Amino acid sequence: MTIEQITNKLKNERPEADLDLVKLAYDFALKAHGKQKRKSGEPYIQHSLHTTFLLLQIKADLPTIIAGLLHDVPEDTDKTLEDVEKEFGSEIAGLVEGITKLSKIKYRGVERYRESLRKMFIAMAQDLRVILIKFCDRLHNLRTLDALPKEKRQRIANETMEIYAPIAGLLGVWRLKWQMEDICFKYLYPEEYKKLEYKYEVEKKVERNQYTLKIKNILGQKLKNENISFNIENRFKHLYSI
Repeated sequence: MTIEQITNKLKNERPEADLDLVKLAYDFALKAHGKQKRKSGEPYIQHSLHTTFLLLQIKADLPTIIAGLLHDVPEDTDKTLEDVEKEFGSEIAGLVEGITKLSKIKYRGVERYRESLRKMFIAMAQDLRVILIKFCDRLHNLRTLDALPKEKRQRIANETMEIYAPIAGLLGVWRLKWQMEDICFKYLYPEEYKKLEYKYEVEKKVERNQYTLKIKNILGQKLKNENISFNIENRFKHLYSI
């Protein structure tokens, strides 16, 4: 992932967006994270870029996108929230502060589960955009779970399924919800996941596509005959949902 991919997408979808501010945030984060690397071995800035790109995909506003680039700076570097506010203003600093507080959530049994939920709902009440950044941050972390020990993978997957995915569903952020669920399904129930993946993603893919095309053609012709305007779409339920 590169900053150019993000700015190009912004330029195409939102020509009015301040690309200079986005690039400034990237440079700030890049310098702050320096040579830090993630457990996967990739430069830390890649996590910031992927989180930001996910925010772009769910149509987050510009302050949220910029906060996505900066979301780990106060917690993981020597730059402070005051530095962020000085460079990018109070709105963006407030979003980053919200993420910094939420990052302290850890799933540890029933009592900690309740406390985690409480913090998530408080953050939602204060500014829903903080939760969106946290969802995108979590989704990219899930995509790189292979770099972590098995016990930690299990904990993060459980935490996601019990806290993050249900809240994403309540908010209607389906694009993030089903991706989180499918990745967690893979780690929590690997055998069941493999069976379903083979059956629905490999074995039946061609057959399923042929069937849906056939139904579209039949239904479409009937609607045309009745002079009814239409648009037929179909979707495949994700693996965890099945």
